[in-house]
Amino acid sequence: MSEMFDHAPQVWTAGQLRSALTAVPDETPVHIGVADGPGNFVDGYEELVLVHAEPVEQEDATKAVPQQVRFTLFADAAAGAYYLDVD
Repeated sequence: MSEMFDHAPQVWTAGQLRSALTAVPDETPVHIGVADGPGNFVDGYEELVLVHAEPVEQEDATKAVPQQVRFTLFADAAAGAYYLDVD
């Protein structure tokens, strides 16, 4: 059986993202590397590109907590030719 571990990544704030982008020209495409597993960039990552960003309301069916809104970056596969996934 696999061992369990707590994965607690440091999620960036909008301010950290702005700061990281200050020297990047406006026309630069934004690429996103998605870890192969929680916190595992060593074994490889999936490269995606940023295609959209917007505030997204988080649903809570129990209504136990006030509705939250998260600013979300949406990524897609990079431009190219791909085989159609028919599963």
